[in-house]
Amino acid sequence: MLEVGMKAPEFTLQDQDGREVSLADFLGKKVVLYFYPKDSTPGCTRQACAFAGSLSEIKAQGAVVLGVSKDSVASHRKFADKYGLPFTLLSDPQLEAIQAYGVWQEKKLYGKVSMGVVRTTFLIDEEGMVTAVMPKVKPDANAADVLAMLKGEK
Repeated sequence: MLEVGMKAPEFTLQDQDGREVSLADFLGKKVVLYFYPKDSTPGCTRQACAFAGSLSEIKAQGAVVLGVSKDSVASHRKFADKYGLPFTLLSDPQLEAIQAYGVWQEKKLYGKVSMGVVRTTFLIDEEGMVTAVMPKVKPDANAADVLAMLKGEK
């Protein structure tokens, strides 16, 4: 897992419209980069909708929101359309960014062990440096916590 003060790994992934998006596209802006397990699941939906609801305040702090999962571009399009998500969702089926950021980990659910994305949020500054790492975030509190950090309240 990345740590505060490290350079955020560069990536280029397709968004929900099939366009290529690179982390470098956002140099000069703060980036809220959140990794989540799966489109349209209860926790991931609540987390995405909370970011959507806080987006104007997040933008007012000079930041953009990027959500990343291993779901397909088509899955992201459907997810964004169904819930009116006004920010970029990135498809990472090859686990390029997911592994570079160290969020592909062993997970236990009901005694079963499997590999998967651990819900994690990174704040990246205007120069591409990691300023905060929020592992195992709670879907309902993540957007509010990010906003408080952006405002310097946390």
